Amino acid sequence: MRTLYREFISATLLILGVSLLIGFVLANVVYVVFTKEKITIKNVEVAEQIVLNLEQLHPYSDTFQPFLESISQLGYQLYLTNHSGEQFYFGEPFEHSSLPQHIKDQVLSGNAYMGKEGMLDQIWMMGHFSNDIRNTIGLPLKIGDQHYALFVKPDSKMLFSDIHMILAVFIVAIALVSLLGVIKMTKRLIQPISELSEATKAITNDDFTYSLGIDRKDELGQLAENFIMMQQQLQHNDIARKAFISNVSHDFQSPLMNIQGYADLLHSSKLDESERKLYAGIVSDEAKRLSNLTKQLLLITSLDQSGYPVKLSRIRLDQQIKEVIKKHLWSVQDRNLTISYELEEAVLLSDRELLAIVWDNLITNAIKYNQPNGQISITCSNEKDKIIVTFEDTGIGLSEESASQVFDRFYRVDTTRKKDGTGLGLSIVKEIVSLLNGTLSLDSELGKGTTFTITLMKEGLNEAWNKNGV
Repeated sequence: MRTLYREFISATLLILGVSLLIGFVLANVVYVVFTKEKITIKNVEVAEQIVLNLEQLHPYSDTFQPFLESISQLGYQLYLTNHSGEQFYFGEPFEHSSLPQHIKDQVLSGNAYMGKEGMLDQIWMMGHFSNDIRNTIGLPLKIGDQHYALFVKPDSKMLFSDIHMILAVFIVAIALVSLLGVIKMTKRLIQPISELSEATKAITNDDFTYSLGIDRKDELGQLAENFIMMQQQLQHNDIARKAFISNVSHDFQSPLMNIQGYADLLHSSKLDESERKLYAGIVSDEAKRLSNLTKQLLLITSLDQSGYPVKLSRIRLDQQIKEVIKKHLWSVQDRNLTISYELEEAVLLSDRELLAIVWDNLITNAIKYNQPNGQISITCSNEKDKIIVTFEDTGIGLSEESASQVFDRFYRVDTTRKKDGTGLGLSIVKEIVSLLNGTLSLDSELGKGTTFTITLMKEGLNEAWNKNGV
C-alpha cells in the first residue's frame, strides 16, 4: 500500500531531482551565453602571450623547454609538436592525449585551433573543463627556423580550487541535512494523521473512548480538537439513540402486553357482560395509547430532520388558542378545574399546525398534572416585536432536578404514572418552538404549580407576507 509518508518523501526527492536538473540546465545556459566566450578569450590571450614570449625571449630550441616547464608550474597544461613528429608535454598529463593529425597540421600551417568549439559536448559546461588534449587552444609557434604547434589549457585541477571544494561540500551538506529534515518533518506530520486514522477505525467499531495524544497548535491540532468534539458528540448521540430505542421498546411493550393479555381474557366464556366491557375498554385505551405514541414518534422524528418544511400562513394566535381551549373544556370540567384566559389580538406568520400542537400539549399537561379544584390561566400579550404566551397552572409543580429534565424525551416526573402519557409531549413543544425561532422557558415550584412562557418574534412579518404572498 502506498502510504502518505512514502508519497511525501518520493515527492520531495522528485522535486529535489528536478530542481537539480533545472539548475544544471540553467547553469549551462548561463555558461554558454555569458561565460564561455569570456573564458575562451582569456585562454587565447594567455596562449598568445606564451607564444610571444617564446618567439621573442627564447629564439633557440634549447632554451624554450625550461620556460614552458615554468609555465606549467603556474597551472597550465601544454603540448608542443612540430613537422618532424617530435612531441613535448609539460604539466599534468592529459587523460586523453591523442590529438588528430589534421588538427596538428592545421596549427602547423599557421591557423589557430579553438578547442572543442562547435562539437556537441562543448554545449555542456563540464565539456569545457574536461582534461582532454582536444580541449586546448592551439597556436602556431616559430622558434628559429623551426615551426611548432603549441596547445595550451588551464590545469583542470587548478580550476577546482579549495574554495570550490568547500562550496561543493557545503552544497552537498545542505542537501543531505535538508533531506533528513524533510524526512523527520514528514514523519512528524504523518504521525497525527495516522493516529486520527486509527481513531476513525475505532469509531467505526462503535468505540468512542479512543484517546488522541495530539497536542499541537497548528491546523492538525485544530483538526484533532474538532475530531474530539465530533467523537464526544457521536458518543452522546449513540447513548441517546440507545436510550431512545430502549424507551420506545419499553413504551410499546407495555400496551402490547396489556392488549394481548386482555384480548386473551375476552375469549373466555366465563366472563359476564360488565367484565367483557371493562376488558374491551382497556384494550381500546391501550390501542389509542399506541396510536398516540406512534404519531408523536413520527412527529418528533420529522422535526429532527434539518429540512422539515415549515408551512407559513397568517395566524390569529388569540383565536387559535381559544379553539384549543374549547376542545379541552370537557376534560377541564371532568376534573373540576377552573380555566381563565386573557388573550390580546395577536397576528403572526408561522406554521398553524405546529403551533396548534404546542398549545394542545401545554393545556393537556396543565390539566393532567393539576391538583383537585385547581386553576389554569392562559395569557397572550402582543408587544411591538414579539408575542408572549403563558400557560400557568396550580398543579403539583416540579423539583429543580425534574425541571432540568422535563424537556428530555421519554422523561416522566412520576414514573408510576406511565399510562398518563408518553413522555414526548414537552420534547415536541421544545422542538417546535425552536424550529419556529421562538424561545421556551419554565418556572415551577414543587407543590405550587408550573408556568410555561413562549416568546415568538414578529421580526420581518410584513416582508415575509410579501415574499410568500400571504
